[in-house]
Amino acid sequence: MYKECSIGFRGAEKVIGFLKENRHLLANRPQCFQHGDYHIGNMMIENNRLIIIDFDRCDFGDPWEEFNRIVWSAQTSPLFASGIVDGYFDNNVPQEFWRLLALYIGSNLLGSLPWAVQFGEDEVKTMLGQAEQVLNWYDDMNRIVPAWYKDKVCPA
Repeated sequence: MYKECSIGFRGAEKVIGFLKENRHLLANRPQCFQHGDYHIGNMMIENNRLIIIDFDRCDFGDPWEEFNRIVWSAQTSPLFASGIVDGYFDNNVPQEFWRLLALYIGSNLLGSLPWAVQFGEDEVKTMLGQAEQVLNWYDDMNRIVPAWYKDKVCPA
């Protein structure tokens, strides 16, 4: 869909190259039920409890794929996004996770532009800005751990 889209973004070929080089990592990944759109925009606080909303994209897939929307959380609060990752892995994040996360985020980048076109210019601008930011975080796909990640979120 990206290649057929009339709009592109700088660095897309680097993302496509990264996906081709790393797609083998998708083989034999575990599968589980997923929210499908898990990010800060679908979280609410009610009566001092975290409520997750918007389950219309739920499906089954790699549990690490659920982090593919962490871009939205990292844009809002890098420390919050770092805390989600650290909490999930009990502060011991495997290197394989970062490579898969970059793969899942890269795939989303390519799909987001054709998706945005149907919703108008503002959505297209948002997705183009996000693509630029993600490519900066990943140094044009030359680094695996995104620049927003903070190894130690809080002092012990």
